[in-house]
Amino acid sequence: MLSVYVLQPGAACLSGGVELLEAPGTKWVDVTEPTEAALKPLAKRFNLHPLAVEDCLHLDQRPKLEEYPDHQFIVLHGFTLGGKDVAKLALHEVHIFLGADWVITVHQKPHPALETVKARVLADTNGTLGRGADFVTYMVADELVDANFAVLDQFGEALDKLEQIMMERPTPAQLRRAFTLRRTLVKLRAVLSPQRDVVALLARAGIRQVSDRTSLYFRDVYDHLVRIYEQIDSARDLLGNILDLYLSVVANRTNEVTKQLTIFASIFLPMSFVVGFFGQNFSLISKDEYFFPALTALVAIPLSMVLWFRRKRWL
Repeated sequence: MLSVYVLQPGAACLSGGVELLEAPGTKWVDVTEPTEAALKPLAKRFNLHPLAVEDCLHLDQRPKLEEYPDHQFIVLHGFTLGGKDVAKLALHEVHIFLGADWVITVHQKPHPALETVKARVLADTNGTLGRGADFVTYMVADELVDANFAVLDQFGEALDKLEQIMMERPTPAQLRRAFTLRRTLVKLRAVLSPQRDVVALLARAGIRQVSDRTSLYFRDVYDHLVRIYEQIDSARDLLGNILDLYLSVVANRTNEVTKQLTIFASIFLPMSFVVGFFGQNFSLISKDEYFFPALTALVAIPLSMVLWFRRKRWL
C-alpha cells in the first residue's frame, strides 16, 4: 500500500497515490507491506540506491544511518504491545529515505506513531511538510521513540506485580515469568542501544538533507532515548533483585522446613531412647516397677523440650 502526501506552494496538503509522485512541492511517500513492484517506481523516480532498496525488502536490519549521493537512508525501530502481556512485544522496523524535498517511509505493519504523524501533516501543513522533509523525519523518529515510554511503564507495573507475588508465594511459574521478562528487556536494550547512536548522528550539524534547525529537534529525540535507556537499566536491576528475592525466599522456606524437622527429630530422640531403654528384657516385676517412671519420662521430656524451644524462640 502506497500513500503520497504533497504540500504545494500556496496550496493545501494533498493526499493520494502514485499520481502525486510527479506533482511539485515537498513530498512524503509512505509504503506499507513493501514489495519489489511497489518500490521499483520509487527507486526510479527518486534515484534510490539499490542496496537500500534491497534492505527494505528484507526487514531484519539493525538501526543505522547510511549516506548515499542523493539521500540519507535511516533505519529506526519501534515497539508496540502485542496484547495484554507486556512480554509479547511487536517490533516495528521503519526504513526512511530522506532527500532534499522528499521523504519515503517503508514499513511492514501499521504503527500508531506513523498514523499520528499523518494526521498532523493533513491537519497542520505549515508545521510539518511546510518545514521540510527532514522535519517529517524528525516527527516519525520522535513518535517512534515516545511510544516506548508507554511500553516501559507497563513493563514496570509487571515487575512490581511480579515482585509482590515473589514475596508472598514464589513458584517455579513465577521464576519462568521473570526469565521471560528478562529476555524481553534484553531485546529492548539490543534494539534501542544502536538507535541511540543513529539519532546522535542526526543531531549533529553537517548531515546532508538535515538542516541545522531540524538537528536541534533530533537532540530532543536523543534525550528521550537516553531516558529510555536509563529506564531499561533500572528495570534490569529490579529484575535482578526479583530473581535474588526468589532464591532468598525459597532458601528461607527450605531453612524453615529444615528447622521444624530438626525440632521434631530432637523431640522424638529422647522418647525413642526411653522406650528403647525400658523395653529391654527385664523381668515382669521390673517392668511393672518401671512402668510409671517410663510413662512420666515420655511425657515430661518432650514437654520440657517444647517449652525450652519456645523460650529460645525456635518455635
